Amino acid sequence: MILKYFLAEGVVCQHELFLASAQDSPDGILQELPSPIVDDVAVPRPVEQPRLSSEPQESLDAMKIAWRYQNLPKVQSTLTSSSRFGHYYDVSKTMEAEIRQAAKCHRFYLPDHFNQTAPSHSPTLESYSALLKSLQEVIQKEGFAVAASSGKSRNILRIGLQSLGSSLWGDDLCCCDNPKHTHALTTFLYGLRALLRSSLAVAVVTMPSHLIQNRALMGRIAKLSDTVIALESFKGSERETNPLYKDYHGLLHVRQVPHLNCLASQFPDHKDLAFKLKRKQFSIERLHLPPDLSETVSRVSRGEVPGVAVAASACGSTTNKHLDF
Repeated sequence: MILKYFLAEGVVCQHELFLASAQDSPDGILQELPSPIVDDVAVPRPVEQPRLSSEPQESLDAMKIAWRYQNLPKVQSTLTSSSRFGHYYDVSKTMEAEIRQAAKCHRFYLPDHFNQTAPSHSPTLESYSALLKSLQEVIQKEGFAVAASSGKSRNILRIGLQSLGSSLWGDDLCCCDNPKHTHALTTFLYGLRALLRSSLAVAVVTMPSHLIQNRALMGRIAKLSDTVIALESFKGSERETNPLYKDYHGLLHVRQVPHLNCLASQFPDHKDLAFKLKRKQFSIERLHLPPDLSETVSRVSRGEVPGVAVAASACGSTTNKHLDF
């Protein structure tokens, strides 16, 4: 879904696309891009002005937990910003063919470029080598290289690579504990990083990290990336039936953020993020527990705890077990 958002934003901004896949056809992925929303509908509502001190405060605004929580600010789940960035999309509808075909897209479908039964004696798999070669040709021929002198206006190339590291690319990182092609993916990422640093291009790479058991390898992959996020789904886990997470579909972990032109990167203030796929949008919100509004006291009195009454009688105090010091 994030890859589709990335490609849809490129179509709306009139950027050129490069989409590579080993399972789904690139044409099929492009046909499922979400539809952009009209700007008038997507404008966020203005922030309400704070009330004056002379106005009476409604009784519904007061919290029911305790008096010390009444002055605390309410938790804002949605991640809003004062300045608008990008466009909004409706995932319940697909992008119109006229808008999609207006953008120029370069496609790389692995079954059409490479025979996976071919032997490989190089540190990089033949599939990764063919993908890197195809990327280099597009960057050189279309004038995306920084050193290229072109009279026409320069554009941005958005690169989307789907499920790298899976067995569909001929890689065995997800199939066995001791893979033979341990350095194939990292070697490809080194080459991809060199292409991106010398061209007007940006890439989004998705990987089945939940199937790769080698944590050291995942650490090296993260070091070769500028931004790393991980999606942890609740499907099939104990959190799926937990009522605390009933409003979400999974957690979003920010593993790494860019630190270009600075000594240390700045992580967001709220690290506990969750995502949910609504009918019309993919939403990322702050994860917080709802307030406990129950009228009954949840804690157990000390007199009912075993050993408290015995200790009190040994000190010569009264035998009332409900006495709370």
